[in-house]
Amino acid sequence: MTDVPAICIAVLAHNEERRIGACLASLAAAPAEAAVRVVVNGSSDVTAAVAREAADGRRNWSVLDYEEGGKARSWNRFLFDDLPAFSPVHVFVDGDAEVARGSIEALAAALASSPAANAASAMPLNGRNAAAYRRALIASHGLFGDLYALRGDFLARMKMRGLRLPVDLVGDDSLIGALAKTDLGGESQWDDARIVPVAEAGFSCEPVRMTAASLRLQHRRLVNYSLRHFQNRIVSHLMRTAGPGALPERLADLYGEWLPRFAPRPRHWWFDRLALQRIRRAARAA
Repeated sequence: MTDVPAICIAVLAHNEERRIGACLASLAAAPAEAAVRVVVNGSSDVTAAVAREAADGRRNWSVLDYEEGGKARSWNRFLFDDLPAFSPVHVFVDGDAEVARGSIEALAAALASSPAANAASAMPLNGRNAAAYRRALIASHGLFGDLYALRGDFLARMKMRGLRLPVDLVGDDSLIGALAKTDLGGESQWDDARIVPVAEAGFSCEPVRMTAASLRLQHRRLVNYSLRHFQNRIVSHLMRTAGPGALPERLADLYGEWLPRFAPRPRHWWFDRLALQRIRRAARAA
């Protein structure tokens, strides 16, 4: 029987050939009892090759290269289809983030000292609004998808109940945070204390630069934020009413029902409009 590592670190990466090396270098000082699994999904660049080079010769590091894209889809597949057993602690890292030294240990220690918590969240360390984000995360017991940890038995209960993220979900951290705070129940069971903010754990991301490539990336990101806004309205309604068991395999299956309720917000008009175009196309294809 294969030994189960005390900590499993999943790095989720899509077309991150430029940043994945720095991300994995920041994990080189992870605890010896931790396993690193780089989950490359739907990449058209050499992310997987760079990751394999970084993992070469490292004990308990490996790379999974999924042809089909989508972070939520790959999150499901890795945890609930391909992983042979759950570790006591699972840490999740975005492939473009750099993890501050000591963060993995701090996240694991927070879960160990808070037995009622399902998750532990790390803090952003750079960017113009980093200090405000840190204050908000601590106050709200929030969770950023760039770096967080989940208790293994929480994931085991998700698997036992057949609860998976919708495969087309954008911004998976919102739903994961809600599932953690409700302990896989409805919103009536919400308890902020089930996510522990960890000030000693942090991550850095590349700041937006005034280059054509960076501005294109930021444009795509803002459209995704708008798509996330509309998706969260659907997810929040399901969590308030029927509970997580009502989450569909694909949110697109519900778009036709929800489109009449959606309209661009004045402050986000352009990006909401582009997101709604994507929603209409997905609804027609569903």
